[in-house]
Amino acid sequence: MANGPFGGNKAAKPQRTPLQALVYWGTVLGVWGLIFVVAFFAVFASDLPDTSKLYDVKRQPSINYLDRSGALLAVRGSQYAPPVDIDALPKYVPAAFVAIEDRQFYHHFGFNPWGIMRSLAWNATHDGPQRGGSTITQQLARNLFLSPAQNYRRKAQELILAVWLELKFSKKQILALYMNRVYFGAGAYGIEAASQRYFNKPANELTIGEAALLAGMMKGPARYSPVSAKERAARRATIVLDEMVRIKAITAEQRDEAFKTPVQVSATLANQRAQYFTDYIDAQVRSLVGEPTEDLVVETTLDLPIQVSAERAVKLGVEGYGAQGVQQAALVAIDGEGRIRAYVGGADYSDSQFDRATTARRQAGSAFKPFVYLTAMEAGRNPSVMVVDEPVKIGNWEPKNYTNKYLGPMTLQTALAQSINTVAARLANEVGTSNVAATARRLGITSKIQLDPSMALGAVEVSPMEMAQAYAPFSNGGFLAKGYGIERIRTASGKVLYDHGVEKTARSAVIGSPALQYMNQMMREVVASGTGARAKVAGYDIAGKTGTTSDYKDAWFVGYTGGFVTAVWTGKDDNTPMKRVTGGGAPAEVWRSFMSAALPRLKATPIPGGVVEPPPVASTDPIGDLINPTPTPEGPAAETPAGTPPPADQLPY
Repeated sequence: MANGPFGGNKAAKPQRTPLQALVYWGTVLGVWGLIFVVAFFAVFASDLPDTSKLYDVKRQPSINYLDRSGALLAVRGSQYAPPVDIDALPKYVPAAFVAIEDRQFYHHFGFNPWGIMRSLAWNATHDGPQRGGSTITQQLARNLFLSPAQNYRRKAQELILAVWLELKFSKKQILALYMNRVYFGAGAYGIEAASQRYFNKPANELTIGEAALLAGMMKGPARYSPVSAKERAARRATIVLDEMVRIKAITAEQRDEAFKTPVQVSATLANQRAQYFTDYIDAQVRSLVGEPTEDLVVETTLDLPIQVSAERAVKLGVEGYGAQGVQQAALVAIDGEGRIRAYVGGADYSDSQFDRATTARRQAGSAFKPFVYLTAMEAGRNPSVMVVDEPVKIGNWEPKNYTNKYLGPMTLQTALAQSINTVAARLANEVGTSNVAATARRLGITSKIQLDPSMALGAVEVSPMEMAQAYAPFSNGGFLAKGYGIERIRTASGKVLYDHGVEKTARSAVIGSPALQYMNQMMREVVASGTGARAKVAGYDIAGKTGTTSDYKDAWFVGYTGGFVTAVWTGKDDNTPMKRVTGGGAPAEVWRSFMSAALPRLKATPIPGGVVEPPPVASTDPIGDLINPTPTPEGPAAETPAGTPPPADQLPY
């Protein structure tokens, strides 16, 4: 039957041969692939960054911080070195980076599809840290041209730029660019700067172990720093060495030899001190001289040997009282002019960079009482004035003593030495809490001071820096001494940009006589026979005051000698209670440990002003004259509200 449109059998459609099918579907996929590529570039390449300044380095100037004697404290800012010729490096140096970062570096065209697919699969099926699939070329593209933002658009542009780099440069050029521009932490950019900063040697002298350690840092320069995370960095370097053996960059024997050769990190970098202090003044440099355009040298007030003693005292104090809940401590020491001579913002900078010396605000407890007593001295009282330790009610507030007992008649000097709460509360009420606040502000407290009656017992949040500078007038003859840490800022070439001495003005007297002498006499007694007895340093004229807040959340000791004052705080960052730690305990012992080492170097002098004999006691009560109260420990029950009994078994101080 004839075939036709209206009947009969339809002609069979000819079948494609396998070769024809391959060509056909290859063409279809190629067209769609071309459409996809064009659309991909149209969408993501429209706002690519300018690549014409590939070799330009936007260098952030470095800042060298020196102590008062010219010793190097720290280096901040960026450090760059001239680009290193990759051919001048030992072959194992670039091989270390290829081994750990991109084993397929010499075989891909900018990105590794399989690596990307593996990372996507891992990230979709695992919680926690996400894996990246970036090649060295992609990392270079990101470092040179893109922001660190994590989004699909930035990732797509990274791929485009990686392909562009592969088309424009050889593999060796790409690897050289990468190694000369990548960030190694500690302000060092590039392999040469990193080698100089971490090992004090040029990159062409790096050992296999040193190369592995630097390559291992690429996963996270801070997390794998050989300075602040030695064990973690060592484990990572071991992985790098194993990968180098795997790609045959080194032999197993060379790896084993590297294990036997300890890597020595630069002593200057490893032993950097005063990191909290450097953070504190680093923020001030730009406000004083503007954004630096060249390398700077900052001459500070810090005394490095004293700083070392302060850091050691804080660390040992926290460790020694750790079982009693002391987790953190801070210490600030200033001289009579306000120069910061030691500054510790926490027990361990590598564990926590939060600065408790100035940033934290904690209740002062009884360490605030000297401002109450000074206000009273200036209003006409003296240390021999008789008062009575007895129940007192101010409005609805009924302060209690640490022991929950009352000792009856005593002098103001005894009341301060034994940190009697009822006396301080009544005294503040008599002279006026607003006047007490004015006194504290006059001496150097800058934080908000609430005027409720409880402020007399230290319900005021302050920083150790504030307390140190507010006690300084007691130590220097009555003059204001606002704490400062920068003496001079100059360029590396010697041009002076800032000089504290030029702006220095005449010192303001903030405490007069005889109030100053009265206060020093009373605070000497705190150390001689009162709550601060553990702060005694034999052979020196010492005065000060303890402080402990409700439920043992904060403990203080602020003490001084002639022209030198130190404030110590201990507690927890989460503001939970310690285990019966008082100001006369951990803080006083940290203070004594530090001052015992610092005072000989300072050649400390007695507290100036001498002693002014107060008028005789008005009362001649024979019973009162015979009273010699047993020293009572200063503690948190002194600041607790009425009706809260203190623990039965308290520490002695």
